[in-house]
Amino acid sequence: MAEGIIRIYGGSGRGKSPAALGRAVQTASRGGRVVIIQFLKGRGLSESEFLRRLEPDIKVFRFEKSEEGYDALSPSEREDEIANIRNGMGFARKVLNTGECDMLVLDEVLGLVENKIITRDELKGLLALKGDDIDVIMTGNVVSDEWYDLADEVTTITTEKK
Repeated sequence: MAEGIIRIYGGSGRGKSPAALGRAVQTASRGGRVVIIQFLKGRGLSESEFLRRLEPDIKVFRFEKSEEGYDALSPSEREDEIANIRNGMGFARKVLNTGECDMLVLDEVLGLVENKIITRDELKGLLALKGDDIDVIMTGNVVSDEWYDLADEVTTITTEKK
């Protein structure tokens, strides 16, 4: 694989996760191994029969237990999910430390910072573990100027018409 880069797919529009998934499929089709960790999405893709057929090339993980998205949870349910989310971040650290993939997709990880579940410095520390040959894709709704210094490429997705 070529030198690994960090990409962000962000913005208020729809299609950030599908864009990341498209990159994941491209990587897998070239023989790369992909790990996708989803946050804040409820069920998300972890139950997808289609993606299960792509294993072991693309593996999808979700550490949250609730079927509902994070925003739909009560404050006490959110507290429970924060512990699960932190387990997901720990798994991301392990994946980067061991180099067990060629691409790591952290779906909605920017939302973790926006919701004050993790700090920007925690995310920056995670990215520092990235090997030179691992691509990382992060998605999220809010992409402020502070994210630009962490990424090699930032794509902002907006919806022009619904």
